[in-house]
Amino acid sequence: MRYEGKIYRPPSESDAYILQATIGCSWNHCTYCDMYRDKQYRVRDLGETLDDLRAAAVAYGPRIAKLFVADGDALGMPMEHWRPLLAAAAASLPRLRRVSCYATAKNILERSDDELRELREAGLKLLYIGPESGDDETLKRIAKGSTHAEHVEAARRAHAAGMKISVIVLLGVAGTARSAEHAAATGDLITAMDPEFLGALTTTVVPSTPLAKLEGRGRFELPSVAAMLGELRTIVDRARPTDALFRTNHASNYLPLGGRLPADRARIVQVIDAALSGAIPLRPEWTRGL
Repeated sequence: MRYEGKIYRPPSESDAYILQATIGCSWNHCTYCDMYRDKQYRVRDLGETLDDLRAAAVAYGPRIAKLFVADGDALGMPMEHWRPLLAAAAASLPRLRRVSCYATAKNILERSDDELRELREAGLKLLYIGPESGDDETLKRIAKGSTHAEHVEAARRAHAAGMKISVIVLLGVAGTARSAEHAAATGDLITAMDPEFLGALTTTVVPSTPLAKLEGRGRFELPSVAAMLGELRTIVDRARPTDALFRTNHASNYLPLGGRLPADRARIVQVIDAALSGAIPLRPEWTRGL
């Protein structure tokens, strides 16, 4: 099993086998992100990918229940790679119950309905999608590459194929300039995308990223911690998914939360209010990370 560069996966995939079938991110323009800037995007040689999968099956096969296909937006990988990968996973991992990957709205929309259904039937059950914001002006400023409406359509098509989606939003990414608009529109986007899973992360200005350069020129200001918690409160209070498992358990966050929306909305809002009032301590800065 071979890995190239740093490997990232969602917190909920901590117990998954990570198979690096692509290197880097095919988009790689988002202003806040440095995860794949040291990599040139490419699809790995299929033989190498299948060799790694076979090695994992020999070493850990009976223990692997979840498979996460990396890197940044592996859904964009050609069907000629996905088909044998999913077939080999199903054949060699007897306890496998879920295959997942990161996806962008763009590479979901580039798939036909038949392709999405075929991937789902072959075992790809969960897509992690990171719109970060529902505010079109913010999406443009962070170079996300897709609009509010395109994210909604991508979610609709993934659901129509029988896939579940996990939506990731980013507190503070709009800066102080559009914090309120970002929070309100993000809550609305969650309602429209109607994910089964929802996670919130907190923006960290990473050196050498375009966002850091904008900050250095005075064109971006990260909101205060209290303001970002206020964004979170607005998002939770405004979002109306059918039934989403909600988490802020990523290491970037100041306030770890969990529950279901809408069932636990009132309790979650109360906890955020308690944190804003100082009644609940926040995660110390030194314990936060990417």
